[in-house]
Amino acid sequence: MDKNEMILVSVDDHVIEPPDMFERHLPKRWAEAAPHVVTQGTANQWMYRGRPAGLVGLNAVVGWPPLEWNSEPSGFAEMRPGAYDIHSRVRDMDRNGVLSSMCFPTFAGFSGGHLIQFRDETTTAVIQAYNDWHIDEWCATYPGRFIPLAIAPIYDPQAAAAEIRRVAAKGARGIAMPEMPHIDNLPSYHDEDYWKPIWTAMSECNVAMTLHIGMGLRSLTMAPGAPRDHTMILACQISALAAQDLLWGPAYRNYPDLTFSYAEGGIGWVPFYLDRCDRHYTNQKWLRRDFGGRLPSQVFLEQSLACFVTDPHAVAARHEVGMDIIAWECDYPHSDSIWPDAPEWLEQEFTKAGCTDAEINKMTWENACRFYHWDPFAELPRERATVGALRALAADVDTTIRPRAEWAELYRQKHATV
Repeated sequence: MDKNEMILVSVDDHVIEPPDMFERHLPKRWAEAAPHVVTQGTANQWMYRGRPAGLVGLNAVVGWPPLEWNSEPSGFAEMRPGAYDIHSRVRDMDRNGVLSSMCFPTFAGFSGGHLIQFRDETTTAVIQAYNDWHIDEWCATYPGRFIPLAIAPIYDPQAAAAEIRRVAAKGARGIAMPEMPHIDNLPSYHDEDYWKPIWTAMSECNVAMTLHIGMGLRSLTMAPGAPRDHTMILACQISALAAQDLLWGPAYRNYPDLTFSYAEGGIGWVPFYLDRCDRHYTNQKWLRRDFGGRLPSQVFLEQSLACFVTDPHAVAARHEVGMDIIAWECDYPHSDSIWPDAPEWLEQEFTKAGCTDAEINKMTWENACRFYHWDPFAELPRERATVGALRALAADVDTTIRPRAEWAELYRQKHATV
């Protein structure tokens, strides 16, 4: 398939929330406790109750020279505007040929991780305000271009279940959840009594449990003196750890309508992991595990979505991974993103692997849209949704790589004239 004929739906991108987000969506009675952005030098930092609530470092490096990337906080002025501005984001999506995008939050971590420590009514109101901003403003400004993803107050299962039902009615297709909740002093996914209200609400509302690498990083104990490379390379292994708790715990087996997406973990781990699961299940019969007469791999493949940015060896082994569970992700504006050349990357990988047009469609949009119950052509007809058609709308988008200081100067000039 020629790259211009592809349909691209990304199941993992990110948004750097604008600093006035809560002013428009958090009720006035909570205003004094509202999260806010503070400025420290050239950096901006979300704060909640005196504590950091989401760092912007490697989260927004698209458009920078790679040698300037780092994990230190950065400022809105230094970022490519598509990181935080919805209109610029859609233009950048067009330039990359991406039709629809699911955006994970930066504020509070991917699933409210920085908020879990507070566990009170105020924090629940903050979570609801974030969801209202994300669904009613970020996603609704350009209908059909964003797949709504919400967070929930998982420190209170009943409140979380109510919020899941509320946001599902507003159009949410997934709930961002932690990979390893027990490292944040919540019950593990083996505690069905605790998680049952949340899993039941997700199942009934057809919203997926979406797990993004990151919140589980502290489950990895690194060697003393290990470089930062270790954390970034091994982060994808946490997807397998999360899958183990969910598949061999009660979640998969007792909630057949519950679905699970593993974001940014790659897909190469899946066949090895499932081979190991099946071998263990058939060999270690003395443990008396019960998957309802099926193999663990069958249960996993029926309820999962595995996602990749670029994974050439796994794409070559796509049938071993499972053709119906593979979905693509762009990861804009993170350091793993392949913006603005995603179609070129994918065309190269798919050609080398000998993928058919039908297989490419499954991986680039069909599997994701089926999994998230998303009609990609509800707002834009298919002939206008291809890479070629979208790029034709954005031929003037500047993709120049600029130092942070140059981005900051452009920002200053723009806002000086406003």
